[in-house]
Amino acid sequence: MENHYISIENREKIIVSQVADVDAFDEETLWANLKDGAIEITGQKLNIEKLDLNEGMLVVSGKICSLVYTDRKHRERGSFMKRLTGRIEK
Repeated sequence: MENHYISIENREKIIVSQVADVDAFDEETLWANLKDGAIEITGQKLNIEKLDLNEGMLVVSGKICSLVYTDRKHRERGSFMKRLTGRIEK
């Protein structure tokens, strides 16, 4: 198994390995599923510079405010819009 790593440069650029996919993204929040678990990145003016799923590499620029690991994949927690609006779809 290859090692997972995250590199943050001056809170302006973040590089993440072992990325399986990106579930949701806007200028303030990004949710990405990893090979094992998931992450949420928050910030300002976030921009995906590189997303290579074959390589498992994600590069995001902007002002990085936080990074949170979660054991559950984003899709399992419900859709992005459901969580934003607080609505339960039938």
